[in-house]
Amino acid sequence: MRQSTTDFDVIIIGAGAAGLMCALTAGQRGRRVLLLERTDKAGAKILISGGGRCNFTNRGIAPDRFVSGNPHFCVSALRRYTQRDFLARVERHRIAYHEKTLGQLFCDGSARAIVDMLLEECEGGQVTLRFGQGISSISKPDGFRVETNSSVFTAPALVLATGGLSIPKMGATGFSHDVARHFGLRVTETRPGLVPFRAKEEAPGFDASLAGVSLDAIVSFENRSFRESILFTHRGLSGPAILQISSYWRPGASIAVDLLPGIDAAAFLKERKRTRPRASGRAVLSEVLPARLAHVLADIHLPPTEMANIPDRILSALAEHLKSWHFAPLETEGFAKAEVTVGGIDTRDLSSKTMEAREVKGLYAIGEAVDVTGWLGGYNFQWAWSSGWCAGQAV
Repeated sequence: MRQSTTDFDVIIIGAGAAGLMCALTAGQRGRRVLLLERTDKAGAKILISGGGRCNFTNRGIAPDRFVSGNPHFCVSALRRYTQRDFLARVERHRIAYHEKTLGQLFCDGSARAIVDMLLEECEGGQVTLRFGQGISSISKPDGFRVETNSSVFTAPALVLATGGLSIPKMGATGFSHDVARHFGLRVTETRPGLVPFRAKEEAPGFDASLAGVSLDAIVSFENRSFRESILFTHRGLSGPAILQISSYWRPGASIAVDLLPGIDAAAFLKERKRTRPRASGRAVLSEVLPARLAHVLADIHLPPTEMANIPDRILSALAEHLKSWHFAPLETEGFAKAEVTVGGIDTRDLSSKTMEAREVKGLYAIGEAVDVTGWLGGYNFQWAWSSGWCAGQAV
């Protein structure tokens, strides 16, 4: 049976954060917008983010908090549509929110409020939204021709907004990257970002019995450092500081962990040797570390004797370990546990102002599909809002 063809001004593929923002922006400009989604609902990652409360942006958005082959690419979009712009939209819809640590903004209630806001604004822009749309082919005989399992659609503009490879169980694929390659755009190396680490067997300083232990720490790799909590798991390390550094880490390398930020470990141990000479190493370390971690470290690094009997050189060696524990991950937990994809459609092939491909008129890429990855804490959502808005203004 011959499929009917429907014409639009713009076709957006992917009804996630970036796709919804692009659709409502273009629709409210009077563009005839078609938003296609392969799954049966919009905003799937929005709904699960922030423990179901959606960390929708951050007060401290700045270009240096994004990872990209071109660190300057994100500047234009982030300046043209800021965190303050999105927050004003949230406030207009009377969505209650609160600020957590480090400028992170969350809904007081369910993340559903953010999705409903975006869908309401899409409706206001008369956006046509179709779910369950498996795409069989995309071509460009003149404008773009998109064939799905039910129809054929055409438009002079096509926006790739299907995200990256992270969390495949929610439908993530490399679709946008494949389409970009089809039209001659480059795609950089992709890898999991904001993801836990797995430890090597017999990794020095790691013990599976520590699973569940959490503490404040400074985690560093090369010239990047993050001070937040880390969490020991049965398989390795997680927690905000670990997730942050994972976006910079490279396989085979080590990270450095300061387990006692703000404390002079050597001075502390030697002072306790003087003031608590009969205390055990376990007891002394338990003053500044979670008990289970203190016991493991004491058993590894200190002889089973009172502090008065431990040579200063041994205390100095332990202090060095506490301030700079070198942990070499076996690997990350992969895209299945990654919150984002690092890498993507090469920014050299896109306009930083409009997100349009330089050599393919009418083709746009936004959000996680692009080689721009934000820190943990609302940065990736802001990139979705900003890049989606810029493309929506341009199509």
